[in-house]
Amino acid sequence: MNEQQNASALADITVIDLTRVLGGPYCTQIFGDHGANIIKVEPPQGDETRDWGPPFQDGDASYYTGVNRNKRSIGLDLSGDRGRDVLLRLLQGADVLIENYKPGTMEKWGLGYEENLKQLFPTLVHCRISGFGSDGPLGGYPGYDAVVQGMVGMFSVNGTEASGPTRMGVPLVDLGTGLYAALGILMALHERTRSGLGQYIDMTLYDAGIALMHPHIPNYYLSGKLPRLTGNAHPNIGLYDKYSTKTGDIFLAIGNDRAFRRLCTELGHPELVDDPRFLGNADRVNNRSELTEVINALLSNVDGEALCERLLEIGVPAGPVLNVEQVMQHPHTKHRGMAVELEGYRGWGDPIKMSRTPGSIRRKPPKFSDHAREVLNEFGFSEDEVQELVANKVLVETRRR
Repeated sequence: MNEQQNASALADITVIDLTRVLGGPYCTQIFGDHGANIIKVEPPQGDETRDWGPPFQDGDASYYTGVNRNKRSIGLDLSGDRGRDVLLRLLQGADVLIENYKPGTMEKWGLGYEENLKQLFPTLVHCRISGFGSDGPLGGYPGYDAVVQGMVGMFSVNGTEASGPTRMGVPLVDLGTGLYAALGILMALHERTRSGLGQYIDMTLYDAGIALMHPHIPNYYLSGKLPRLTGNAHPNIGLYDKYSTKTGDIFLAIGNDRAFRRLCTELGHPELVDDPRFLGNADRVNNRSELTEVINALLSNVDGEALCERLLEIGVPAGPVLNVEQVMQHPHTKHRGMAVELEGYRGWGDPIKMSRTPGSIRRKPPKFSDHAREVLNEFGFSEDEVQELVANKVLVETRRR
């Protein structure tokens, strides 16, 4: 462990990562960025997102490289007893096990938490990510981000009358589940310092997706009305939308009367503040179409980016609508360390800025099973044992297609 990693917040945590695709790898990358020892155990075919391209770099798709830095990879066939014996030896030195197998798989293998792992490794935190959990009307069914987006109501509030219900442009359910999983694991590790015991964490895409439906579920419960497609507008705020200007689109987030007054003054029409249709937020929500028409007319000949800079200077939230290239080249992105490069790898930086134990990007996303022998040696496997695992196709060093 290098000095930089040793200074990180999670430098004493070892995670055995059996996850693939997105939610789990996103979770463990956060841990890896903050110094945890992440051992990515891949099936013989590898994490399927290695193939989710183009684009590719050195044979691996961007979908894979985006969420797998700061990890080491070992290919292991867990379908037989020998592979599972290897996993059990790895768990002897682990704090966390995270997996996203179909519910029942670990139990079938004799690795269920309550039946087996709890007794063998009482301090282990075991996190499972699944689509819907193991029981209930949808228990055991597979879940993918877009499917769950539709099932938890996200489609129903995203889009316009013209587009109809629309998938979110980012895999919000997967990413949100990964974030919730990271939070749950950290809670369990913290509680372990008091009890000395690990525990099981049951994370589902379905639960996380529902929990991300703010403010639409609270709105429904309070009003009894079904949320509508709102496009870019906010259902609860009267002036919170995307607008076109002479130089491009901008977004205004006018959440209170003070900000509305400052916007109207900056646009040269302070009298709008006294218009009875726009006096308070509720008035602006109820007269949204009239307000939108007025604001569109005022912005049609305005330099949008310059206006946003002036509004920000006076404390009014506003910004240009940028594409990905513009974002990653923006001076503030670079100032915040949110564009990183390491030995040909490029990605976003660590968003968690800690003053005393900062995160770091130390390893590129690993090639398949690139660290298999290194990891096994660290966990006490002899060279003869490693050779036996290779000979019996338990340790897999080249992806099986």
